[in-house]
Amino acid sequence: MSNINLIIEERAADIGNFLVGRLLPFRQKRMVGPFIYIDHMGPVKMNERQNFDVLPHPHIGLSTLTFLFEGSIMHRDTLGNEVEIKPGEVNWMTAGKGIVHSERTPEYLRHSEKNMHGLQIWVALPKHLEQMEPEFFHIDSSEIPSWKEDDVEFKLVAGEAFGRKSNVPVYSPMYMLEIKSVTEKKLNIGQHLYGEAGLYILEGGIENDGSEYGPKQILVAKNSSLCGFTIKPNSTIYIFGGEAYPEERFIDWNFVATDKALIEQAKQNWTEQKFDKIKGETEFVPLPAYPKK
Repeated sequence: MSNINLIIEERAADIGNFLVGRLLPFRQKRMVGPFIYIDHMGPVKMNERQNFDVLPHPHIGLSTLTFLFEGSIMHRDTLGNEVEIKPGEVNWMTAGKGIVHSERTPEYLRHSEKNMHGLQIWVALPKHLEQMEPEFFHIDSSEIPSWKEDDVEFKLVAGEAFGRKSNVPVYSPMYMLEIKSVTEKKLNIGQHLYGEAGLYILEGGIENDGSEYGPKQILVAKNSSLCGFTIKPNSTIYIFGGEAYPEERFIDWNFVATDKALIEQAKQNWTEQKFDKIKGETEFVPLPAYPKK
């Protein structure tokens, strides 16, 4: 009997001048563990006149995780951070009570051809930390636990699993794993997981209980402890999940909270431009007339 409870197809969505594939939230599954939002950016080629420019915008109640496969993004925020994100590195920004950031093509790449491809993820904060002071961490690719088992490559992007712990400072029991294989292998990894689990196929595919699944799909497991499948040759997949929160989370535009009043206050503060400003940036994304739910 299949352990797959739900299959979520990637849906197109716009972020500024960039098209992304939205995976979470989905109307039948708002969260997987603490993961509340996953966007697949690209792959896209940009010419010397095209650039990635997400103007200053606010967040509350969550941590953002940016993980690139190709390209480069210059991150700037209201804590004064100005950091270039490169492939294999993890950008981990915790909004807490409120932060503003922008994401742009670095200046030295703006007049040349470039590629962009990666994942942008939101992880909801535990209720008691929703209003914490904002934080920012940048973790180099060399600091991310990586290992190989039976010719299958594993990377623990964030959280704890397989008896290992990532250097990304998460705030609840969770995991995000990258698994790559050039050959077909049967994997039984359920004993290393906990809580809820989702599987995102970036390239290649998997087989489970006689059915095959390909790229741009998230598979949500009925039971993470029974997570087993056959990974197809030349495949890259991501396993993500963890302990679900007892409280419901509300999501409105870039804001996440257990209390709708916190979101309404954040919307008002952004409209009145009461959030801190990013040094050197004057543009900003206005509050949408019809916020995304």
